[in-house]
Amino acid sequence: MDNCIFCKLASGEIPTTKVYEDELCIASLDINPAAPGHTLIIPKAHHQDLTDNMDETLLGHLFSVAAIIGRRGKERLNADGFNVIQNNGTAAGQSVMHFHVHVIPRYENDGIFEFWKPTSPDAKELAVVAEKLS
Repeated sequence: MDNCIFCKLASGEIPTTKVYEDELCIASLDINPAAPGHTLIIPKAHHQDLTDNMDETLLGHLFSVAAIIGRRGKERLNADGFNVIQNNGTAAGQSVMHFHVHVIPRYENDGIFEFWKPTSPDAKELAVVAEKLS
């Protein structure tokens, strides 16, 4: 993708602050971090999102790298935990249309963000949704 900023980051065309690299991906610090150590894991091959025919081996590898980065955040940044976030489509918060995984170190009571407001669907509503997804 000629105009994809993440393709340019992954290829080294645009400099980035890498914390990990292998033949399949890079992991670099987000330039607008939610917390210190907020890292983006970007595959070197362009895929728009999770539904873009990604190979299971690549997907597994990217999430293995997320575990490595999360562990490093806990051990080296003294984080209490971490989020692994992956957005698909603008409605879900994806702003760069190149698949990527966010790893965000978290600290007790850091107040960074709330994910969702839980709802209480009844069993019938759950059954209808389950049928559609099955």
